Amino acid sequence: MQKALLPKILFIGILLCSCKGKVPKQWEAPESNNRLDYSNIDLWAAHPSKPDSSDLIPKPLQAEDLNDFADVFFVYPTIYWQKRSDDLWNAPIDDEKLNERIESASMKNQASIFNAVGDIYAPRYRQAHIGAYFSDNPPASTKAFELAYKDVKEAFLYYMEHHNKGKPFVIASHSQGTTHCMRLIRELIDGTDLEDQMVAAYLVGIGVPAFYYKSLKPCSYPTEVSCICSWRTFEEGHYPDNHFSYLTEYINTNPITWTDEDASKDQHLGAVLLDFDLLEPGICEAKKQEGLIWMKKPAFKGSKFFFRKNYHVGDYNLFYLDVRKNAVNRARAWIEKHTEMR
Repeated sequence: MQKALLPKILFIGILLCSCKGKVPKQWEAPESNNRLDYSNIDLWAAHPSKPDSSDLIPKPLQAEDLNDFADVFFVYPTIYWQKRSDDLWNAPIDDEKLNERIESASMKNQASIFNAVGDIYAPRYRQAHIGAYFSDNPPASTKAFELAYKDVKEAFLYYMEHHNKGKPFVIASHSQGTTHCMRLIRELIDGTDLEDQMVAAYLVGIGVPAFYYKSLKPCSYPTEVSCICSWRTFEEGHYPDNHFSYLTEYINTNPITWTDEDASKDQHLGAVLLDFDLLEPGICEAKKQEGLIWMKKPAFKGSKFFFRKNYHVGDYNLFYLDVRKNAVNRARAWIEKHTEMR
């Protein structure tokens, strides 16, 4: 095996195993339950006033124009899975190793998708340990998620007050980020004036109930605006554990066609996987199946080490260019719509 490839394979293995992270035996609300000051630029993993990994662009796309259509508020997934002391079910905001992983993983491989739309704002937050999703102590888990959500909400309110200035915005998230953003949208955007200001939301990696919002609807075509996109990706034929125990209908967006139609590989614009600078088109298909996106196992360098049938870690990367172009198209459509209304 090539030496350069080995660390990337191992890194993917770590990500895939993260859902089995060691759960602390006990949890109590941390004493540092203080409000974070998001005027401090260090509390942003991505911010237009500083260079960060969300600015990166794969080499095949670097000749394309960048736009200033809309801001993007991005909330990263669970990166906090290592064993910690019993009272640390929420990530320390100043954990240097954790923040480096957020930068090299999520900001580079997920948030960067949206830098062709406009400025990216991605707050650091005291995310819940991965064990909070699997804990047999629901009251403790609730406290962990509440603290994390409190930070995300504070960051969004700070962004709206100090940075937005009436500009259209996209909300994008993955996994735990979606856990918080779906609630954020319901509490602060759904049914308010901000609903029209929101270009679209990409709430990926966590199931969003179809009737979760009173006003906002699922996106039904590629340039629809002020709507919700959401998907979870699995190998064809695979259902996640307990899938059939839920009676809830979920928002389910095909991230290639952006309609109810199935997508073949020749419609797939491109994935960014092991090599960030290598765009891999035509390796993915996508079809909607009972609240999930199913696809045959894609073939790419290193894929033989990819054994899981849950493609959660690749929800964005597998459709990197598809999402990138769709976000630009929706933002452009939002501008055209509101220009005509003037």
